[in-house]
Amino acid sequence: MASSSSSSSLPMKHQVFLSFRGEDTRLNFTSHLLKALKDTGMNVFFDEDTLEKGDQLSLALSQAIAVSNLSIIILSVNYASSKSCLAELSDIMRRKDTQGHIVLPIFYHVDPSDVRTLGGRFKTSFDDHELKNLDQVQQWQAAFAEVGKLKGWHIEGCKFDRPETEYIKDIVDYVIKKLMNSKFESVPEEFVGIDDQKKTILRLIDQEDNRIIGLWGMGGIGKTTLADVVYKEASPKFEDHHFLQNVCEKLQKQRMESLRNDFLSKLLNQNICIDTPAIGSTLIQRLNNKRVIVVIDDVNDPDQIDCMGVKHFGKGSKIIVTSRDRQVLKNGGVDKLHEVKKLNENDSLRLFSTFAFKLLNPSADFRDLSYKFVNYAQGSPLALKVLGSKLYTKPKKDWESEVDKLKQYAQPKITQILKRSFDGLDELEKNIFLDIACFMKWTPKKDVEELLSCYYKGAVCGISNLIDKCLLEITPSQSIYMHDMLEEMGKEIVRQGSKSIGMRSRFWDPEDVDKVLRYRKGTQSIEGIVLDMSQIKVELRLHPSTFENMINLKYLHFYSRNFDKKLLVKEHDNVSFPNELRYLRWRYYPFKNLSNFNPNNLVTLELSDGNMEQLWDDDDHQDLVNLSCFVLNGCKNLRKIPKLLGAINLVNIECIGCESLVELPCLNHLASLDYLNLDNCCSLKEFPELPNSISALHLTETAIEEVPDSIGHLDGLKFLFLGDSMVKNVSSHISKLESLHLLDLSSCPIAKFPEIPRNLKELCLPGTEIEEVPSCFDCQSSLALLDLSGTSIKTVDGPSLIKRFENLERLKMNGCESLEFLSDVPQNLGCLEAHGCTSLEKVTFTYQNLFEVPDDVFMIFSNCFHLNQDSIDSIEKTAMFKVRAQVKIRILLREDGGESQRLFFCFPGNKISAKKFKFQSFSSSIDLKIAPNRSIGDRFLAFAICLVADLTNCLHYQDLECICEYQLKATDGGNEKFKTKWYDNEVRKLDSEFEDFEFMGDHVLILFHDDMVKKDKDYEEASFEFYIKGRNYCWKEDKDKIDDIEVKKCGVHVFYVDESLSNIVSDEDQSDEMSNDVSDEDKIDETSSDASDEDQLVETSSDASDEDQEMCKFEEMSKDVCSVEEDIPDPIPQRKRRKPT
Repeated sequence: MASSSSSSSLPMKHQVFLSFRGEDTRLNFTSHLLKALKDTGMNVFFDEDTLEKGDQLSLALSQAIAVSNLSIIILSVNYASSKSCLAELSDIMRRKDTQGHIVLPIFYHVDPSDVRTLGGRFKTSFDDHELKNLDQVQQWQAAFAEVGKLKGWHIEGCKFDRPETEYIKDIVDYVIKKLMNSKFESVPEEFVGIDDQKKTILRLIDQEDNRIIGLWGMGGIGKTTLADVVYKEASPKFEDHHFLQNVCEKLQKQRMESLRNDFLSKLLNQNICIDTPAIGSTLIQRLNNKRVIVVIDDVNDPDQIDCMGVKHFGKGSKIIVTSRDRQVLKNGGVDKLHEVKKLNENDSLRLFSTFAFKLLNPSADFRDLSYKFVNYAQGSPLALKVLGSKLYTKPKKDWESEVDKLKQYAQPKITQILKRSFDGLDELEKNIFLDIACFMKWTPKKDVEELLSCYYKGAVCGISNLIDKCLLEITPSQSIYMHDMLEEMGKEIVRQGSKSIGMRSRFWDPEDVDKVLRYRKGTQSIEGIVLDMSQIKVELRLHPSTFENMINLKYLHFYSRNFDKKLLVKEHDNVSFPNELRYLRWRYYPFKNLSNFNPNNLVTLELSDGNMEQLWDDDDHQDLVNLSCFVLNGCKNLRKIPKLLGAINLVNIECIGCESLVELPCLNHLASLDYLNLDNCCSLKEFPELPNSISALHLTETAIEEVPDSIGHLDGLKFLFLGDSMVKNVSSHISKLESLHLLDLSSCPIAKFPEIPRNLKELCLPGTEIEEVPSCFDCQSSLALLDLSGTSIKTVDGPSLIKRFENLERLKMNGCESLEFLSDVPQNLGCLEAHGCTSLEKVTFTYQNLFEVPDDVFMIFSNCFHLNQDSIDSIEKTAMFKVRAQVKIRILLREDGGESQRLFFCFPGNKISAKKFKFQSFSSSIDLKIAPNRSIGDRFLAFAICLVADLTNCLHYQDLECICEYQLKATDGGNEKFKTKWYDNEVRKLDSEFEDFEFMGDHVLILFHDDMVKKDKDYEEASFEFYIKGRNYCWKEDKDKIDDIEVKKCGVHVFYVDESLSNIVSDEDQSDEMSNDVSDEDKIDETSSDASDEDQLVETSSDASDEDQEMCKFEEMSKDVCSVEEDIPDPIPQRKRRKPT
């Protein structure tokens, strides 16, 4: 054994030392772990591979441990029966205690408690050693018991446990993080997940201009812990240092000056006593000469930073300040503000397991329960520690009981810390916080601000302050969010407000609401009620006076997660609401009207699926000046809506599915109206009178027959939906609407192509009676999407489309069964859908400008079974032309990033063009040889793909996911593996019957993705495997089913591109590649198991001469495809980089 003093000076040779019992794990877990560690580049000591013959085992092992940074001990069933294993373990644990050696135990199919207590099979092993009177047994026992107390992984191996591969991944990731610490110091496990943030702060400290660094985050998020870790690592670099902890708490017990004196005394190693607010000049001079690092922890006032004299510290000093309030740090003069991040799920689970199991992973039986606690904590280290400690050694039934309590009762230890933030709020901020905690979490920020501004003056500022204090967050979708623990704390504060249930301010619990309503316990203290009616156990009959005593009720929201209507009424027409009500949202509103109520304070009125025939009489002259949102969806008995006089701030009206609604009042006085939705109001015949502020108008499935001339004054209209209505005529005045973006006339009985405004982007005419697109118009159009699916159009003339719609990106002609001819399809068209055009015979394309090719190109001719061979050849030729263009543009723009490029062509058939795709196979895989690079410079490789598959029952090309896994082998033997996917990541909207494609039979797919452009690293072989998955495949039987679709044939086209782009050579351009008498069987790789490489591959020989490969100029190839003689223009200025609409 080497001594500890000598070994400590040895240079580190190994990063990881593996200790294991060979007969238990050598051929399974240990070998897999060893490979995973080595695959990351780690140098791992493993006795069979590392020891040289002739070395004495014990000495060699001891030296190997001494020169390793970290040891992994795999404690298996028979580990303790081996004397050599116990000797290793004893030496490892000795070095842990004397040299800080890192030790990670893995309890493999053994109980950690048996290791700690020397129980189970281990007792038998140690008893055997004692019988042999071995001197080391006591030392082994102590070391063995000690390793059982360390935190590690428990791999139970039961049927409920995770796969070992997942454990190995976790272990390798953890080891990498441990070894990334430059000093290889053992960091306490409660600091899990803090490394990345620690490095960020240390980098900020190293930057000269960052003097004051602020750490900001909610209570319990780990600000103090992060500051402590950074402080301990950075402090040796400074003359003096001090950590001033819990400033807020200390200031409750002593004056600011007293705390400052304590702080400066410890920093200067001298008793300091200053009774004045300012620091004297003598002391300032001393501080000026000090280069220090200090932490001022948990401040809630910027004066607390300034008072400590930090501005007087010497040059190069660093001050770290932690606070829950971002504005405090900003006002305190911080140079850099860092928001302390929540832990991710993996780190959260590890931290929770550290306290709940004293392990780095949860027990298999407790894994699902552990995730529930982790999800509740939402990355809060405080919550994970508190909950984990509370559950340590508890039985499973206690865990299950604790889970049930999580959402109903706040955790006292957590609440105590979080409540300090609440206690520091002013009265306005407290009320806003409680309203959001009880009612408005996940509500759009704009709506919350609007509603609360009617409650409180300064609500917008109050919300902003709560965000700064980490009590609220704003989601990426701009909704209000707060941590579940803060939500529970707020609700607990409300509960504690009064023991009498009727005297509480806010209600959200169904049982409490039931009691208040059923027994009419309402009082003036009640400000808000929210109720899921489906949670009421017994039907509740409301009295008209139920809400009378709730004179301060501002918020009322009754909803149901199902169709349960458990709030019924006695024989009364209406109910009395207090005039203070701002928010009234009641699904299945049971009363017949709303007349006994003055809605002058109302901001939101939503009574969807209600029972009323009208709200109130127009003679009531209601003042609706605050009303912003008016929703009466599904009110089937509603015959009319009121005039809404005075509703000058009304923005949104929805009356979807009001089947009895026959008339609308004039609405042009609603100066703020932006959105009107009357979809499915099937009795409505007149086009509404509207203000010019309206931007979105939904009139789908109404009985409206005409769009009148009055449409011309709706200057702000952007979206007009009239699909499935009775519209036969659209006024030409619609062309005046320069803001109109979308016009939808789907399935309307309109026969004339409408006059459209020049700025219109989307025109939807599927299922109409239109038979032709006019060849001439008064002006150019900006139209990007034209949908003519299901119409009786026979011919589409490309030049006319180009002339009229020069910006057209997407043309949809699905189900046009009369369509026979698509001529001169424009080059810049990104998407052409012509599925099910059963009469379509001829398709031609234009080739105007090589660099007008869009990023995404989708050309769909599925189920077009009458396409002639010339058209199929033209489709294939166009696909390859566009691929060539995309390849060149990708290489030109490779350093600029930008949008990815995809190409997807689909047409009926089962043949792959031998001319376009020289390498072919009658299966889903293919191998091929890469021609050697005989040019002077570097080159790129690009691959175009062709597949044949039976797509029967697939409903849409967007439901297809095509996958290519391929491997490139270099001349030096190196392999690189890649994976590319094709699918349309745009959300498919089934907005018409023409959107379901329902493929029939075999189809050919031609695919390209810019992922498949690779810089050539002297590759000589390529292997490809293809898969097709049908998303929502056969959904009529099983909506969630995803099936594999067999790839019957595959083909690959290889492009060889000089880095200078002077030449692009493809396999089809190589002369004499195959003699003319080669049979089809010889050209197709059938991948028979006994075939030779030569038989299986169709290729250009790697030693072919330059003459045989016939390098072809890219411009010449372009002219050959395009039939264009002029020079190719500079591609970059003309590049169109937009997605199809």
